[in-house]
Amino acid sequence: MSEENQTPEQPTANDNTGAQPPIVISTQYIKDFSLEIPHAPEIFRNLNQAPEINIDVDVHADHLHDNFFNVSLKIRIDGIVGTQPLFILELDYCGIAALNVPEEHLEPVLLIEIPRMLFPYARSYITNSLISAGLPPLMINPIDFVAMYQSRKQSQKGQQPQPEQK
Repeated sequence: MSEENQTPEQPTANDNTGAQPPIVISTQYIKDFSLEIPHAPEIFRNLNQAPEINIDVDVHADHLHDNFFNVSLKIRIDGIVGTQPLFILELDYCGIAALNVPEEHLEPVLLIEIPRMLFPYARSYITNSLISAGLPPLMINPIDFVAMYQSRKQSQKGQQPQPEQK
């Protein structure tokens, strides 16, 4: 057979010759969830105004093995009507991710990109849980994980011990 009639081999979808994707979330799960309505059912009579909502968010990442990491998105929401708590919601929503990124990008990916990917699922779970509990729906605004990361880095710089002056 002449070389003119041969076609170069094309990679197929089943070939594993390509590079690994930089981020693969293999599992998402709820590690912990709590929803309390401490003054139910009496508090429902006071729902003639929108409750004051306080939201605290924190992100943690742990190395599991090889290039696998567990990222935890911890969310606490307090709903208050007048001076009484309407509800207290705590969610620890996690994802296990395989990362193929350079070492210098590891921390920002773990504390910014992975939480950004997990957040819509956590937000949906929170909204559905509140509705199922007979509470008003709550759609949490998107969270600026970049600002959270920068704030964390800034506070870590402020906590580092200063070198002794001679």
